[in-house]
Amino acid sequence: MAAVTRLFDLLELYDHEFNHLQEALNIKRSGKWQHCSASDYVEKCRLFSLGMLAMGIRPGDKIATVLQNSPEWNIIDMGLMQIGAIQVPIYPTSGPGSFNFIIRDSEVKFLFIYNTDIYRRVKKTLNENHSIKEVFSIEKVRGLRSWNDILEIGSNKGKPEELNAIKESIQPDDLATIIYTSGTTGRPKGVMLSHRNFISNFTGCSEIYDFNIGDRVLSFLPLCHVYERMLNYMFQYLGLQIFYVENFDHLAEYLKEVKPHTFAAVPRVLEKIYNRIVAKGRSFKGMRKRVFFWALRQGHKYEFGQRKNLFFFTRLIIADLLLYRHWRKILGGNVKVIVSGGASLHPRLARIFWAARIPLLEGYGLTETAPVIAVSRFDNKGVKFGTVGPVLPGVQVKFADDGEILVKGPNVMLGYYNRPDKTAEVFDAEGWFHTGDIGVIEDDRFLKITDRKKEIFKTSGGKYIAPQVIEQRFRESPFIEQMMVIGENKPYPTALILPNFEFLKNWCEVKHIPFVDRDKVIQNPRIIRRIKKEVEWYNQDLGQTEKIKKFRLLAEEWSMDSGELSPTLKLRRKYIQDKYRRIIEETYKSPDYDYRVEGANAGS
Repeated sequence: MAAVTRLFDLLELYDHEFNHLQEALNIKRSGKWQHCSASDYVEKCRLFSLGMLAMGIRPGDKIATVLQNSPEWNIIDMGLMQIGAIQVPIYPTSGPGSFNFIIRDSEVKFLFIYNTDIYRRVKKTLNENHSIKEVFSIEKVRGLRSWNDILEIGSNKGKPEELNAIKESIQPDDLATIIYTSGTTGRPKGVMLSHRNFISNFTGCSEIYDFNIGDRVLSFLPLCHVYERMLNYMFQYLGLQIFYVENFDHLAEYLKEVKPHTFAAVPRVLEKIYNRIVAKGRSFKGMRKRVFFWALRQGHKYEFGQRKNLFFFTRLIIADLLLYRHWRKILGGNVKVIVSGGASLHPRLARIFWAARIPLLEGYGLTETAPVIAVSRFDNKGVKFGTVGPVLPGVQVKFADDGEILVKGPNVMLGYYNRPDKTAEVFDAEGWFHTGDIGVIEDDRFLKITDRKKEIFKTSGGKYIAPQVIEQRFRESPFIEQMMVIGENKPYPTALILPNFEFLKNWCEVKHIPFVDRDKVIQNPRIIRRIKKEVEWYNQDLGQTEKIKKFRLLAEEWSMDSGELSPTLKLRRKYIQDKYRRIIEETYKSPDYDYRVEGANAGS
């Protein structure tokens, strides 16, 4: 296998090792799959590089992309890196404020957008950014040139000798990309990542599982996020066939069609899969329902590497025949491994997936570490539920006095673009990067994340509260979709709760409760009492100062588009607190154990 020291060296593998792949990169458009072969991929990257050089782009120039997952994303990415230009990916869901800031901060010269919808969203702000010379589109957009024009320019006017000279000059530690952290608070910071940062990470992660060349991957997490992007490079490194999901709403359909061998997910996606299966089971009647939940309970008892208990494994085989084999079929029937990252995964989910013979590996990292710091693996001591696995080879970890995780290694970023002050804040005098996460090592091997340092708050009584731990516990309830614990400088914790309306609708049908709309259903006294019962149940496991004393039910969905969630589906706490400030203040003024509700316009 050819040596990969710069990211575009992956194209050498496609040219020599994987040139037989006819479906290297794939996307479904207008109901039909479009395939890009290995040779087409290499050639289009070359033409794109030549075209950009002919249009005056030089090493160090910044090119922004607002793209959905697609083969074109990779071609533009590789084509830019081959000429030393810097891709600045921007989330398609970014608001005008973030978009404006990123364009100005990085002094973007060209912008690539995906379609008309994205162009409409960014068009108003383009006139305010004079650094942008031209905007190109992937799909046909009125008034814009197509990205294919650049390939044609490369074919007609390109200078191959110029391209080859630039490629030869690029070094492993050169800047490859600037990824602006979406952030849950404050303005975005541009994380500068080198070729070596990514390569050290995906080569280390590639040893976790032994895939076969040509295995199929489903890619639906945004490629503009470091997590899916690194894995995207790893999939190319291993010669896997990548199938991009253009519309996440059709994920179930893609799973059936592609029958993937692997995919990456965030915990909320896995929780939704699990909750839908549970909701279906609750709709069953009599013996069928009892059998379903008996099979489910067997999975909750699963432990990785446990001694062979004939009685338990006999029950597990029966549970597999009754339930788990159908679960595997829903995921396409071929899944070898799923990788979960971006947020903490509840052990309950890990157990049930492993019991269903769907290996689920959890990892941990940050944009600043390209991203993986630790990840579970398949050896005998590679998985411990409730942890994120062993630290990746080549990465060093130690802990500050307050438990903060500190990191060194070839995966750690070059720094924040244009922000030497912020860079100095996260690196200490010895060169350790401060992650902002709190953790411990268990069994001398497994890294466990206990909370986010900046999210731990103190009540007015001086007690520290770790909200993520509480929220994760409460989200075990099938009635709770999202929850945010509040209580900084307050006498006790309270919570905003968004019910799982899909589950709630099924529950209402079983209980013969009318489900008219979200606003009305959360004001139904029976439903309020039922969720109050859930809160009291999960409160039993908490310390006295951690118990949720009051909560408010909300009807409106939390999403990336509406601003409550980051692109990796983490809570944007400051945004949520500002949005619901009036409700939060009223909650603390009302009598104890007040479980009032708010409708869809509660935040306004």
